[in-house]
Amino acid sequence: MSFALQRNDLAAAVLAAGVHGFFLMLLVIGVSWQIHDPQPIMAELWQAIPAQVKPLPPPEPPPPEPEPLPKAVPKPEMKAEPKAIPKAQPESKTADIALEKKKQEEKKKQEELAKQKQALELEKKKRQEIEKRRREEDRLMELEAEQEAARIEADKLKREQEKKLAEQKRREALKRDEEEMERRMMEETLALEASQSKAREAKAAADRRAAEIGKIVDRYKAMISDKVRGNARLPENLSGNPEVVYEVNVLPTGEITKIKLVKSSGNAAYDTAIEKAIEKSSPLPMPTDREAAAHFRELELKHKPKN
Repeated sequence: MSFALQRNDLAAAVLAAGVHGFFLMLLVIGVSWQIHDPQPIMAELWQAIPAQVKPLPPPEPPPPEPEPLPKAVPKPEMKAEPKAIPKAQPESKTADIALEKKKQEEKKKQEELAKQKQALELEKKKRQEIEKRRREEDRLMELEAEQEAARIEADKLKREQEKKLAEQKRREALKRDEEEMERRMMEETLALEASQSKAREAKAAADRRAAEIGKIVDRYKAMISDKVRGNARLPENLSGNPEVVYEVNVLPTGEITKIKLVKSSGNAAYDTAIEKAIEKSSPLPMPTDREAAAHFRELELKHKPKN
């Protein structure tokens, strides 16, 4: 009976040692799992958040085995018995650890999904801000383009107005020049007409004066010729009607200073008689008109016996 009891005690001790070793191994594995190096995070983008998986309920622990009833044995010697170690439930503990690990993984997934969602929201806001800035920049560019187009149109209108004004001024200046030219031409025409009229009048006056002087000269030449004829003593044997021409220089008082034979009549006696008649006629009758008297400074006297 004592041998059977010792064998049961030995089996209990071995079982307790195995349980402790198993727990020690789980502890080491759990610690090493908790302190492993962080691995890179792999993110998966989902179109929709998957439904949360409900954790499975922990399995029920198996019922404890009934302890065998002790058999009546003689009272053994008093020995120090080892403390009874409660039986471990390894399967339930492993399931709890697996469930906890799965919860941690689900939590990490939820956190990753939340981060991804937050990142997507931030990216969406960023894109919206960029799109808003782009629209504002486009609108600003359109406004600047409109302002530039308006400025160009205003400059164009201004240049056209300046061109029209310059053209109008040019036409006005050209018109003034034409009017000034016409006025000058009119003045020159009037002046020319006046000058021509004066010239005509002067010529007419000169012609009238010349005619008057000519008449005076002719009259006084006739008077001189008559005076010379009255003083002439023609020879008795003169025949025909010979002409003799003398050039006579006369002072303004009518005094004769020189007598020169220009053309002989061919009869010396007749020529001499006419020369003496000219000398005897001094002083010759002279016109009081100065212009008429100027024609008598060098006087050509033609004489014939018969007029």
